[in-house]
Amino acid sequence: MPEIPVCVVEDHPLYRAALVRELSVPGFCVEASARSVEEFLAYRVPPGRVVILDLKLPGAHDAAAVLTICDAGHRAMVVSAHGTQSDVLAAMAAGARAYLTKEAEAEEILRAVRVVADGGTYVSPTLASLLLDSSRVRDARMRLPLSDREREVLSLLAAGERDQEIADALEISVRTVRSHLDRIREKTGRRRRPELTRLAIEEGIARPQRER
Repeated sequence: MPEIPVCVVEDHPLYRAALVRELSVPGFCVEASARSVEEFLAYRVPPGRVVILDLKLPGAHDAAAVLTICDAGHRAMVVSAHGTQSDVLAAMAAGARAYLTKEAEAEEILRAVRVVADGGTYVSPTLASLLLDSSRVRDARMRLPLSDREREVLSLLAAGERDQEIADALEISVRTVRSHLDRIREKTGRRRRPELTRLAIEEGIARPQRER
């Protein structure tokens, strides 16, 4: 059987080293380890890897970290000391394929990596109950109003603008744009850009797409 390529993004050096050690077994191949999402992306690892990451990282963190990893074409798998319902739901909404706490044994982490590499989703049994009423929580989020700035960002996104172009138009940073998009996703439960475009149309704030 081919080895599963895995990467680790964890800012705590001891836990990062422990993960790398536990993943350095037959059937797995650790291709990169980093202390932040930005450092990991600088390695230019080919897309399609299972990336185990913490949530509380320097730089991009929480749902934004998950989203960045997913946007780079990888399969995000969260292993975090934080396991509240909001943490789990936000990470999964951002695209995480798995969520475990740092109390998980190495055997469970390896099992989750196999599931994610095979295209599945894994949530630690200790956290699964938090997802039972996720539909109710998601519906509640959809009723949260968007701020004026969030509506501006959403309108430009629906017009086909990229993150940098939205930042230029609103005279804000790309990081701020992505932060607004994270909040829109958390409020509405809509993650992908086509879904956000449909939301803009439903809200009556979509602009005509400009010709490129």
